[in-house]
Amino acid sequence: MRLTRCWAALAAAIILNLLVFFYVSWLQHQPRNARARGPRRTSAIGPRVTVLIREFEAFDNAVPELVDSFLQQDPAQPVVVVADTLPYPPLALPRIPNVRLALLQPALDRPAAASRPETYVATEFVALVPDGARAESPGHLERMVEALRGSSARLVAAPVATANPARCLALNISLREWTARYGPAPSAPRCDALDGDAVLLLRSRDLFNLSVPLARPLSTSLFLQTALRGWAVQLLDLTFAAAHQPPLATAHARWKADREGRSRRAALLRSLGIRLVSWEGGRLEWFGCSKESARCFGTVAGDTPAYLYEGRWTPPCCLRALRETARYVVGVLEAAGVRYWLEGGSLLGAARHGDIIPWDYDVDLGIYLEDVGNCEQLRGAEAGSVVDERGFVWEKAVEGDFFRVQYSESNHLHVDLWPFYPRNGVMTKDTWLDHRQDVEFPEHFLQPLVSLPFAGFMAQAPNNYRRFLELKFGPGVIENPEYPNPALLSFTGG
Repeated sequence: MRLTRCWAALAAAIILNLLVFFYVSWLQHQPRNARARGPRRTSAIGPRVTVLIREFEAFDNAVPELVDSFLQQDPAQPVVVVADTLPYPPLALPRIPNVRLALLQPALDRPAAASRPETYVATEFVALVPDGARAESPGHLERMVEALRGSSARLVAAPVATANPARCLALNISLREWTARYGPAPSAPRCDALDGDAVLLLRSRDLFNLSVPLARPLSTSLFLQTALRGWAVQLLDLTFAAAHQPPLATAHARWKADREGRSRRAALLRSLGIRLVSWEGGRLEWFGCSKESARCFGTVAGDTPAYLYEGRWTPPCCLRALRETARYVVGVLEAAGVRYWLEGGSLLGAARHGDIIPWDYDVDLGIYLEDVGNCEQLRGAEAGSVVDERGFVWEKAVEGDFFRVQYSESNHLHVDLWPFYPRNGVMTKDTWLDHRQDVEFPEHFLQPLVSLPFAGFMAQAPNNYRRFLELKFGPGVIENPEYPNPALLSFTGG
């Protein structure tokens, strides 16, 4: 009987120790300071919202505090932290099933689904929460869900009480023109985009049906995609607190984050086909080609650049370079006393738009052959390629007996100079290409020349230019736009 009691006492002691062990283990996996904060509130929405944290810097962040703050409101709150690669230094995240780390970069030892963020989201809604935010007031996610359900907007937003709280913007995207235009929102708090820190909530299916749902910078990529689809965002009268220990507190960390953010933003805009961003107030940001880089498109086949097949027109950076080159070349010709005039599609652009045709990829000028010797750059180009003091390249074209002026040695956007000479009152030349407008014409169209607005300056053009253009292109050419080679691709309006 004594032996039985000893065994019973031993068993009871083991059971008690196990209970203590499991309790301590449970406490270690709870959010920090949980006991000090008193009883937790359980969200009425609960698993219908996943908190998704994407916008943070691995080298300096407050993600653990952010995660902890949401778990204080609801210990069962699903949280997904998304990064391209494993963050370093490692994030101190609680090791509980409802907090997940999703890595977007594929790895040899992981299945494809592991690199898709939607794999980690099983809720109807997603709250995109930026680093530096904090959930202090209970019920914010619930209120955002109810606001979204009662709104025609596809997103709702709550500002974060940081030094840069969110404000409404209008945003117009023109893929055809490679351009994003921001401006003041005419119907705030309903808007196309936000500038500043905010928690965004939308349906999971909407987020993951976007082309690049979690590209960084997240707010830039998200609003470019939603504005293009006509989705509005409603800015709510609801504020999330800022982190107790905000990220990027030092000047060096802010400098590093700003540098990396600018690099990510430029790469994002280029990948999405945005070459120009116009901000409210008229400030312009360019993300395309420059004098130091190659142009935005390759060799043109069949007079039809590749971008036309993509439903786009000439990138604005290329048009800017063409305008600069044309203005410069015309200035050189005028200073040297070389008679010139707008030719072909460039004259058509002047007559129709007062500018380069929006889908054109070069500028054409006619010149008098007998005036070539007046120009130092053209004389030099007769012997070989000449790079002038402004970096423009003057050369003889390989396609025939005419001149070409390139924007730079790297960027081959160009102005073509076609030498004509009179013969029995008709202007002719020695090189003819298989272009419908490449025909002889009476010299009286050049006597006298007239001035037309073109590419931001006044250029010389044939008199009676409408008749001149119809001689070259056919009747009604000014009123009826067409792409350079309609047999390959026809203009459909717009």
